[in-house]
Order: sequence, then structure tokens, then C-alpha cells
Amino acid sequence: MARDRDSGFHSAAGLIRYFDQEDEKALKVPPWLVVVLSIGLAAIVLYVTYSWPLA
Repeated sequence: MARDRDSGFHSAAGLIRYFDQEDEKALKVPPWLVVVLSIGLAAIVLYVTYSWPLA
């Protein structure tokens, strides 16, 4: 029986094999977009918090 060459390591619960493969159909989000959206969401939360306090 031949061994499968794409089996990879058997440690880390298969994460090495999972992250080794890229899906061509996956949505690709640039890192700068994630940073910009995070900063924007934080700014909105801070604005709402100081505009309409609960107490």
C-alpha cells in the first residue's frame, strides 16, 4: 500500500494540513480592510457610548 504524500504531520489536530491548502473559491479580504473596518466599528461604538449614556 503506497503512502499518501500529502498527509503532512499528524499533530496539532490537523491544522497544519488545513492551513497548507488554499481554497480558490474562498473570499479574499485584504488585511488593510480588516484594520479599517475594525477602527471604524470602534469609532462608532465610542461615539454611541458617549452620545447616549445608559445612566
